[in-house]
Amino acid sequence: MKHQIITSITINADLKTVWEVFTDFESYPNWNPFIKSIKGEIAEGKKFHAEIGGMKFKPTTKVFKLQEEFTWLGRLFIPGIFDGRHSFVFEETKDGKTLMIQKEHFKGILVPLMRKKLDTEVLDGFKLMNAELKELAENS
Repeated sequence: MKHQIITSITINADLKTVWEVFTDFESYPNWNPFIKSIKGEIAEGKKFHAEIGGMKFKPTTKVFKLQEEFTWLGRLFIPGIFDGRHSFVFEETKDGKTLMIQKEHFKGILVPLMRKKLDTEVLDGFKLMNAELKELAENS
């Protein structure tokens, strides 16, 4: 089974500022209501430590492109149980603002059982994080 969540937000700050705020992972505990921490080396193919919604896990970085994209793949236990490919995509708008798209593609046998939580708690977490990132970047 597959499922997807997509959110986006326009931030009234330039791409460089938004990226700097977003990638200051050490500050996440101070402002991020969804992703409580990201620790370790962030490089394609490398695992890092993350805490999201009270869950601790070690996703693998799939894409890390400066001022463009950060994508990881997280798994619950073994592949096929509950896999999430989480992406943050950043685009500069014509008027010098930044569009940030946060999305996650879920697949695995537990997805149907988790769908309600994904469409409520997880989606709300995405939206809260987006709003806090916007506020912080616009005030930087």
